[in-house]
Amino acid sequence: MKPTIVLVHGAFAESASWNEVTRRLLTDGYPVIAAPNPLRSLSGDAAVVSSILATVDGPVVLVGHSYGGAVMSNAAVGHDHVKALVYVAAFAPEAGESIGELSGKFPGGTLGETLTEVPLPDGTVDLYIRQDRYHQQFIADVPAERAALDAVAQRPLNTTALNEGSGEPAWKTVPSWFVYPELDHNIPLEAHRFMAERAGARERVELPGASHAIPASEPAAVAGIILQAAAAVG
Repeated sequence: MKPTIVLVHGAFAESASWNEVTRRLLTDGYPVIAAPNPLRSLSGDAAVVSSILATVDGPVVLVGHSYGGAVMSNAAVGHDHVKALVYVAAFAPEAGESIGELSGKFPGGTLGETLTEVPLPDGTVDLYIRQDRYHQQFIADVPAERAALDAVAQRPLNTTALNEGSGEPAWKTVPSWFVYPELDHNIPLEAHRFMAERAGARERVELPGASHAIPASEPAAVAGIILQAAAAVG
């Protein structure tokens, strides 16, 4: 039985951001689920993905992009059928760490200066990347026309999700693979290297010249490392 590949999108994106990766995985005969990520709170978002994992029979390769990496690190806990974690330009927090902390741990990130805020009635704030800054900040290595569409379709990250500390992460017990871009303006390159080293990643792939949104801009490379993880545990 081939493992089911569960994809978790990050902030400022949505499930369709995986489409080009999904196409390649389906062509290779893998069952795929692009899980919804509410982007409201780390614990709540992880609970949603955990509920989806509970419905899957057989082994799972769990894949997260950006904030989706933090979500899957928590969601996989307690699911012994999750056999591999693939971090795609993704956060891999330690227990108690927030993605906000990790973003500022190393210099080079410019996300903060591109954000616009939408205050909500509950006192939290939804964060969007300004549409006129989205192309350069998030997905610089795709055509402007594609970036403009993605900027309109982006889903916001709530400040609760930004600041909530992680629980004990699954990468401490589940094998991990990391793929990340050289020119990531959301998560500095040194942060990616640090997290991959800390997690004891089985494989680390650095993509020269790539932007943060590598599921869209480098789908062949992303699918390749997912398939590598799937082959290792399948």
